[in-house]
Amino acid sequence: MAVKLRRIKALTKKEFIQIIRDLRSLSMAIFIPILLLILFGYALTLDVDNVRIAVWDRDKSQVSSDFIRNLGSSRYFKIIGYYDEYDELSSLIDKNTALMAVVVPEDFSKLIRSNQPAPVQLLIDGSDSSTATIALGYANSIVSRYNIQFVTQAFSKTDIEMSTPIDLRSRVWFNEELKSKNYIVPGLIAVIIMVIAALLTSLTVAREWERGTMEQLISTPITAIELILGKFLPYFVIGLLDLAIAVGMGQFMFHVPFRGSIILLFITSGLFLCGALMLGMLISSVAKNQLMASQMAMLATFLPGFLLSGFAYPINNMPEVIQAITYLVPARYFIRILRGIYLKGIGINVLWPDVLFLLMFTFIMVALASVKFKRKVA
Repeated sequence: MAVKLRRIKALTKKEFIQIIRDLRSLSMAIFIPILLLILFGYALTLDVDNVRIAVWDRDKSQVSSDFIRNLGSSRYFKIIGYYDEYDELSSLIDKNTALMAVVVPEDFSKLIRSNQPAPVQLLIDGSDSSTATIALGYANSIVSRYNIQFVTQAFSKTDIEMSTPIDLRSRVWFNEELKSKNYIVPGLIAVIIMVIAALLTSLTVAREWERGTMEQLISTPITAIELILGKFLPYFVIGLLDLAIAVGMGQFMFHVPFRGSIILLFITSGLFLCGALMLGMLISSVAKNQLMASQMAMLATFLPGFLLSGFAYPINNMPEVIQAITYLVPARYFIRILRGIYLKGIGINVLWPDVLFLLMFTFIMVALASVKFKRKVA
């Protein structure tokens, strides 16, 4: 039986009317992406700034004061106070009032003046290993820079000329300010589209099965393909609207740099959106009710999209078995496309392998959803 555009148009119009009348679904489609962007965009950050430090200066000399001042002047650290006992430092770390504690020994200035190594104790809360590692790296960098300055000043008082053998000049590309939001927001767009698209279609179709309205549609001359397209098109439009909102928020609220092609962004996003919507159709054909549909949608989209796509955790740091599994997660490829377009400004000549994987994902979802939906209708 040939596909008739008049039937698809009528079913699409009916679906739009139902969406507008169902304020719960409409608010889920529009406001949840905005809420997720605001929450994750501001709350989820990998930046480690203003690390709280407690200090015990046992030397109490000008040299030790200069050293502590050099540590506290960095934007990465914030000295919260000076203390006189280990118990006080331990209590501050236990209460999460301080992340680190610095103990300067009594003979610090004496050792410095006699050109001997002066040990400084650094206590750090390792319960959050990621933050502790980054903070420890900051501290090592500042101490190394202090050592270089001290040695340079010492040699400047003599006739000996000193020069460092290596002059490292770093230049950061693509994310010059090293802000994690520039890395997180593009990936967050992919996760939101994946979750919302699959969740909306799975819930709405499952709800029609529950209410019995799907049987009424099946009893009409409409074909399974026309029914799928009629259900698909309204949520495709809503998905593109969510994408436009997310891109606008990333640009004007989070000030994420956009260096690539907006046309390529919407084309690849539309491809990914098609696959996510068809995944929702497939879930609705398997699930027996809305509760099961929502649980299956979250399990199939949010968890892989958040944990296994490279959105929050680098894939290269995962075990090899998990790395192999990530190749099955479509959000992995879409996130790489988004970050490439946003931050690097690269085009299809570089991104074509990821676009090809998205195309395969979309075709597979369309095929599976169509076959399963036809069987259920029959």
